[in-house]
Amino acid sequence: MPSRRPRSLEVPGVTHGGAPIPMGARVGNTLYSSGIPGVDPATGELGEDAAAQARFAFVNLRTLLQAGGAGLEHVVRLTVYLKDNSAREHINAEWLQCFPDPHDRPARHTLTYDLQHGMVLQLEAVAVIDAA
Repeated sequence: MPSRRPRSLEVPGVTHGGAPIPMGARVGNTLYSSGIPGVDPATGELGEDAAAQARFAFVNLRTLLQAGGAGLEHVVRLTVYLKDNSAREHINAEWLQCFPDPHDRPARHTLTYDLQHGMVLQLEAVAVIDAA
């Protein structure tokens, strides 16, 4: 019987500020992310504006998926938290690069949320990995 114990996943260079929280976990064929920030994994610093934070958040999403044996094609739901709607255009631009086919996109829910520490956006994802 396969283990049901979560396997913690990390994105090198991106942390939750020292909190003991993994960036995600994989259980069986399902991967769940924690909040994925728009942090530059090369520097550990938050992107300087909404466009940079959106770009880095999607880079970090791809890295997390790869760490869990998945890819963008396995994402079934993406939740986007925005400080305010001014970052929506940047999220949409990255979204369209990741999911260009309107007939093959995951579900998405966008919420405004009082993000802290200079964050203007954050992602959460759920992915289902094909059994192969």
